[in-house]
Amino acid sequence: MAGNGSGNPATHFGRQMRKERLARGWSLQELARATGINVGHLSRIENGKRPPTENLAAACDAAFPERRGWFSEYYEEMRTWSEVPAAFKDWSELEDKAATLSAWAPAVIHGLLQTEDYAAALLHTYPGAGEEAVQTRLAARMERQRRLFARDVLAWFIIDELSLYRLAGSAQVMAAQMRHLADVAVMPNVTLQVLPAVANPGVTSGFVIADDAAYAEHAASGFVYTGETVSALMRIFDSLRTEAYRGSESLKMIEGMAGSWAARGARAATAEPTAVTAPKWPPIPA
Repeated sequence: MAGNGSGNPATHFGRQMRKERLARGWSLQELARATGINVGHLSRIENGKRPPTENLAAACDAAFPERRGWFSEYYEEMRTWSEVPAAFKDWSELEDKAATLSAWAPAVIHGLLQTEDYAAALLHTYPGAGEEAVQTRLAARMERQRRLFARDVLAWFIIDELSLYRLAGSAQVMAAQMRHLADVAVMPNVTLQVLPAVANPGVTSGFVIADDAAYAEHAASGFVYTGETVSALMRIFDSLRTEAYRGSESLKMIEGMAGSWAARGARAATAEPTAVTAPKWPPIPA
């Protein structure tokens, strides 16, 4: 198993600095001469024992010009990130180059399929989430979607049936989210299936597989995987596919849920305080 799971942005910054230094065959002393930063301080940065500064980021950009300002850009993002796993920065580069993509998320709509309003509603639920951090993550999520659907990639999404019922934002937000799913489902390079609300091997974590790499995330951190772990995750994804509704059935279900959310408005089942008082939903379309 191979993985990159640092959830600390400062650690990720240090690892990237070390990666560029070693790629040039530089010692810490040579990097110190190139940046004008003390050797001991550079060592602590590389080991994740000291957070980077704005001056250090600018010095690294000058020392490593082929990174095109990555260090300063990342430093600025660090100032608003409180819950974004640092490993995701590595993942976005892999995802952007992939020819195939397979994605699954338990309980909620996957980030690659979320509308802006749905995503904002979820991001606001994070404890202590400030508006600036929410808007930064929201913009990044929408840009990630734009990059994916703007290119020729074969994508396969498995949607948790429970996510079609779980309220995020408002009934109007949910209705728009369902319509968006329906639009994505008919794209020529996309396969979208709904997984029934049954026990399955993917309930503990969502994941994305892009060619021969994978990204999985839990509440505290995220991990980029290669090698045997990717094969294991692909087997899980295949098992989810075998239990999922067919594409045409899934589309019909999603369209039905769009109508249900639009019609019921604030009376959506998940907005009621108890199951006893909740209105009954119509049967799921076959």
